[in-house]
Amino acid sequence: MGKDTQASSAMEIDDLKSNSSDQMAPKFSINVLQLLKSAQMQHGLRHGDYTRYRRYCTARLRRLYKSLKFTHGRGKYTRRAITESTVTEVRFLHVVLYTAERAWSHAMEKRQVLDGPNARQRIYLIGRLRKAVKWATLFAQLCAIKGDSRTSLEAEAYASFMKGSLLFEQDQNWDTALMNFKSARAVYEELAKYGDLESQVLCRERVEELEPSIRYCLHKVGESNLQASELLQIGEMEGPALDLFKAKLEAVMAEARSQQAASMTEFHWLGHRFPISNPKTRVSILKAQELEKDVLGSSATSLPPEKKLGIFDKIFTAYHEARSCIRNDLASAGNSENVKDDLNGLDKAVSAVLGQRTIERNQLLVNNAKSKLTKRRDDKNEKATKPEELVRLYDLLLQNTSDLSDLVSSGRDRKPEEVAFAEDCELKSLAFRAERCFFLGRSYSLAGKRVEAYALYCHARSLAETALQKFQAVNNGDQQMIIEELKILCEECRSNSCIEHATGIMEELKAPENLSKKISSINLTGVDKKVEKFLLEKLDVYESAVGESNVKSAPRIEAFPPSFQSIPRNPIVLDLAYNHIDFPSLQHRMRKDKSGFLSRFWG
Repeated sequence: MGKDTQASSAMEIDDLKSNSSDQMAPKFSINVLQLLKSAQMQHGLRHGDYTRYRRYCTARLRRLYKSLKFTHGRGKYTRRAITESTVTEVRFLHVVLYTAERAWSHAMEKRQVLDGPNARQRIYLIGRLRKAVKWATLFAQLCAIKGDSRTSLEAEAYASFMKGSLLFEQDQNWDTALMNFKSARAVYEELAKYGDLESQVLCRERVEELEPSIRYCLHKVGESNLQASELLQIGEMEGPALDLFKAKLEAVMAEARSQQAASMTEFHWLGHRFPISNPKTRVSILKAQELEKDVLGSSATSLPPEKKLGIFDKIFTAYHEARSCIRNDLASAGNSENVKDDLNGLDKAVSAVLGQRTIERNQLLVNNAKSKLTKRRDDKNEKATKPEELVRLYDLLLQNTSDLSDLVSSGRDRKPEEVAFAEDCELKSLAFRAERCFFLGRSYSLAGKRVEAYALYCHARSLAETALQKFQAVNNGDQQMIIEELKILCEECRSNSCIEHATGIMEELKAPENLSKKISSINLTGVDKKVEKFLLEKLDVYESAVGESNVKSAPRIEAFPPSFQSIPRNPIVLDLAYNHIDFPSLQHRMRKDKSGFLSRFWG
């Protein structure tokens, strides 16, 4: 009995030791979201470069395998699984995490293929997403055992996001996808309440990135009444988690455009109607017209200039695609004159609309530059606009207006709408000339050239008054804003010309006085008395050579490059006696030439 009790007590002690050892086992901690966000932003995803990020994940995995001595054999591949017993340090969890990231980034790389992935590429894409889900699930399971509570929660949210992304791409099981996205959002919402400030901000950003996918899943399930415009607004958000959503939204919008383009048979422009037979041309023109509503519609006033410029770039791309399709149709039209005439007219109309949008984009750039002209620095710490930049922009506007006027004026049978449009272009060109002349005068004024600035201001005023009279004669309600701008320009030209005139007279009166001051301050030794000495010249005095912190001045330590100094050198000896010496003759010692017949052979 004594031996049994001793054995049982020994077993109890061993059990207590094993339990205590399990409790003492360290729990690994990984800030998953912060780690991934930092890696993504530093290695390509700031610019949407998934290829670079995938290569980084591959290199990172290679380094981890080598440092952990967890390689898969030499020569022949031998698979080594990562299990609970394998994870002895946190880097094993990093291996699983970066393997999932590599598979996910590879799938997103295939999603970015031009014109979308084909059927074969789509199968491969879904396969890579499945692999990402597999590794993300393993990562969550290992973190639940080996990680602390926060790491386990973040790993669960990461796995839920991967599962939702796979179902989102497969266009099936929208309920399950919605459940996974909501689960990830709930975890990140809770994590946003704790931790340091940076982690809280990252969690809130991830919640905002997940919101569009959740709303889209609700829309597909039928529990939300989202409109197409609201989907487009969601698609304007930024973030790596939204790239899959954007690709899906673009595919949906392209399908909707192709269905809507089936009913679009003609393109109307200045009284002309041009038939459109190519479906690709219809889709491109329809896409450009939808984007034009965002820039020219009632909601355009609330958009920032940077957003408008981005929309203009998309409009230009769409119209260029339409022109390319039209040119291809022209090349394959054959000898059909009617078809060629229609295609040439359509090409002219699309080119004219493209020219109009180019002028509007450049006018937006001008307004943006004018707002920065009077500021030294704006809110984004950008440099103030120089008048020369506005002169260059108005040169572009004049060239655009001239090209558009020539394009519209070309052709034999011109309709009244085309004539009125060409006259409007000429009036705008006159207003642009007046603005260009005004800012050219301002640039001369800043350079101190008063006479040239005064002449340019006067010429700008005459051009502005002429343009104002012509615009008022037309009496078009759409041009009221241009008339107001021309009135302001006339007043500014008048006031600036008076200022330049007065300033020029004052400078001319003060010229003799300034000249006498400059002459009196001339130092013949070439040394300025006001210049402070260098540090090496006043080592016996305790004074700073760096200067004050609020003054931008170079530290005066030593002059560089050093100035030339006179040094002694050896005297120059000129041998002048050489030309007056008579040397003895050496003719008797020179070899004499032998003359004769035999000397030719024996020399």
